[in-house]
Amino acid sequence: MCELGATDDEVAKALGVCVRTLYRWQSQHPEFCQALKAGKEVADNRIERALYHKAAGYTYDSEKIFQNNGEVVRVKITEHVPPDTTAMIFWLKNRRPDLWRDKREFEHVKREAVEFSDAELEDIIRRGSEGAAKPQTRTARSNKVH
Repeated sequence: MCELGATDDEVAKALGVCVRTLYRWQSQHPEFCQALKAGKEVADNRIERALYHKAAGYTYDSEKIFQNNGEVVRVKITEHVPPDTTAMIFWLKNRRPDLWRDKREFEHVKREAVEFSDAELEDIIRRGSEGAAKPQTRTARSNKVH
């Protein structure tokens, strides 16, 4: 059952016991526990291969069936399933998390507070962690911010 993807709950129901009993049997009978683990590993490996093929794309032989003048005609064809971007991302995030994990890195630039007006500092605080605003220049003739 585990090789076919059954969960512990499904195995317990098939055996006519509650899942706690299944867990107790696993702790009391190491060979039973190992058999369940081995079956689950077979199913997990099958799914891993399927995910890999979905991510990489694959080709397979098939046939189309047509009718021509009342006759059934079978034509062998080769079909191609293109790579799936979502499967690729999932695979890479799990197999190469150091390169593909969703992470945000922020570079903090130390600036002197005197570079900013009070209004500019308030604006930075209002916007939160979006980053520091570029200081605006002032003209010599007025106190207007440009």
